[in-house]
Amino acid sequence: MYLYNSATHKKEEFKTHTPGRVEMYTCGPTVYHFAHIGNLRSYIMEDVLEKFLRWTGYDVHRVMNITDVGHLTSDADEGEDKMLKGAKREHKTVMEIAQFYTDAFFEDCRRLNIKTPDVVQPATGCIDEYIKIVSKLMDTGYAYFAGGNVYFDTSKLGRYYVFNDHDEEDLAVGVREGVEEDPNKRNKNDFVLWFTKSKFEDQALKWDSPWGVGYPGWHIECSGISLKYNGEYLDLHCGGVDNAFPHHTNEIAQSESYLGHPWCPQWFHVHHLNTSDGKMSKSKGEFLTVSLLEQKGYDPLAYRYFCLQSHYRKALVFTWENLDNAAAAYTKLIARIAALDPADGPVDQEAMKPYREKFGQQMGNDLNTSMGVTALFDVLKAKTNDATKLALIGDFDSVLSLGLLEKAAAKRAEAAQAKTTQTESGYTVTGEGDPAIDALVLARYEAKKAKNFAEADRIRDELKAQGIEIIDTKGGASWKRV
Repeated sequence: MYLYNSATHKKEEFKTHTPGRVEMYTCGPTVYHFAHIGNLRSYIMEDVLEKFLRWTGYDVHRVMNITDVGHLTSDADEGEDKMLKGAKREHKTVMEIAQFYTDAFFEDCRRLNIKTPDVVQPATGCIDEYIKIVSKLMDTGYAYFAGGNVYFDTSKLGRYYVFNDHDEEDLAVGVREGVEEDPNKRNKNDFVLWFTKSKFEDQALKWDSPWGVGYPGWHIECSGISLKYNGEYLDLHCGGVDNAFPHHTNEIAQSESYLGHPWCPQWFHVHHLNTSDGKMSKSKGEFLTVSLLEQKGYDPLAYRYFCLQSHYRKALVFTWENLDNAAAAYTKLIARIAALDPADGPVDQEAMKPYREKFGQQMGNDLNTSMGVTALFDVLKAKTNDATKLALIGDFDSVLSLGLLEKAAAKRAEAAQAKTTQTESGYTVTGEGDPAIDALVLARYEAKKAKNFAEADRIRDELKAQGIEIIDTKGGASWKRV
C-alpha cells in the first residue's frame, strides 16, 4: 500500500513499527457546535482508510480525542475558548454543551456509516497525562514559565516546520497576522502548553498543576491521549489539512521532545470541502449539517458517495447540483444491485480473485476511492453469476460502507410486497396496494382500449400530479410513487 505522506511531500510505501499492526490516531471534533459536512468529509475518508487497512489484513488500533477544553477561537493561542463560547451561546454549562454535541457528532457518524474508533477519549479525562508531559518538558529545557503560562520553546528544535518550509523570519506570521503578539513568548512561534488563572479568568474548567490552577493548551491533548493509548510509536496520524499547522506541527514538536525519539512517520491530511464562496466554516454563521441534508430529502449515504467520488487530497466543491448528481448515481447503483438474484449461485471464489486484487491495487494507490467506486460497476458488468457479484459488492462495501447490500435487499423486499390487481380480461396492475390508484390505472387502460386517448392522457396527468409514475408492461402496468 502506498500513501501520500504530508511530512515528506511524496507517496511512500506504508510501513508500521510493529509488523501487521497499525497504531492510528485521528484528531476528533471540538464539541461546541454541530459538525458541518466539511468536517465530516475528513472523518469519512479516515473511516475508509481504517477499513481498507483492516481489509488488507492489518490489526488496526484507532484512537480519537474529543476536544472539550483548551481549543481557543484562534489557533494562535489567542481568543476565547470554543467550549466557553458555545456554553454562552446556549446558556448551558460547558459539560452540557460537550455531551450534547458529542452525542450529535456520533449520531452523524452513524448516519454516514462511520465506524466509532476503538478508543474515544475526551480531553478533560487525561489532565494527569498532560501535566506529566509538560513537567518533563520543563525539566529538560524544552518549556518555560512566563506570565502565568507554560510555553514550548521552539528555538530548541533543529526543525520546527515539518509540513511546510518557511524562513525563520516568517515564523507563524501567516497564522497570527493582525493578532497582537504575546509578550511572554521568547519566540514568535512558541505555543502554550498550560494556561493558568493569570489568563482568561472566566475559564469554566480548571485544574491544579505545578504552575497554578489552569487548563491545558489545545495541542498537548492529542499528544497526551495518543501516548497513553497508542504508545510511544504512532504509525499513522490523520486529520484535516487545516490541522497541519499549527496543531500537528506542535504535536510533533512536543511529542518528540518528550520522547527523545521520532514519533509518527506517516501523516494523512484530508483537504477542504469548499462552497462557491470558499472553505466551509462555522464562523460564517449558518452551515450545512447532515440533518439539513436529510431535511432536504437526501440520504446521508448519498453524501458519502459524493465524497468517495473525489480524491481526499483534492479540494471538493459542494453545490446542490453536484450532490443531486451524486444522489442520482447512488440511487441507480442500488437499483442495479437490487436487480441481481441472490439465488443465482453458488459464489465462485476463483472468479472473485482478480476483482479483489484489482480493488486492492486501486485503493492501495493512495486511497483512490473514485476507482474503488468504479470497481463496483466493473463487478456489475462481470461475466459471472449474480451470487458472485453480490459477494464481491459486499466485500468492497466493507471498505466503502455505502450500505449497498442492505439498501438493495430492502428494494427487493419492497418490490416483492407490491400488490397486484387483475381484471377479468387478464390485465394486471402492480403497485403499492392502493385501490384508488389501481382504479385510475385501470380506468386509463379502459380509455385506451376504447381509443379515448384524451381521457387516457387526462388520467395519466392526474396520476402524475399525485406523484405517481406508470410503467406499461406486457399485459398490464405497474405504478410507483416518485
